[in-house]
Amino acid sequence: MKLKDHLLLGIPAGLIGPIIGILSFYYYKFSHAPLVEFFAMASEKNLLSPLLSLCAVINLAIFYLFIQANYLYSARGVILSTFVYGLVIIVMKFLS
Repeated sequence: MKLKDHLLLGIPAGLIGPIIGILSFYYYKFSHAPLVEFFAMASEKNLLSPLLSLCAVINLAIFYLFIQANYLYSARGVILSTFVYGLVIIVMKFLS
């Protein structure tokens, strides 16, 4: 097993990718408002789960990069973190 090919590399990569996507969306569209206000507005209008769903697609790119580099264990970590995001999205949809 390669040093960089580890599940503990893929999990944080898969968790950080959608967060970067959400922050990029915030800076692109809502940079005039404070971050807390953005999350309050998104929560009030039930937009957090769709936004998180769209940003979880970023994990496809991360997964593809790990597969192309033949880092299969890291790719498994990305899939695991995507499942975690999926569970969070389902819970958010049912609670709203």
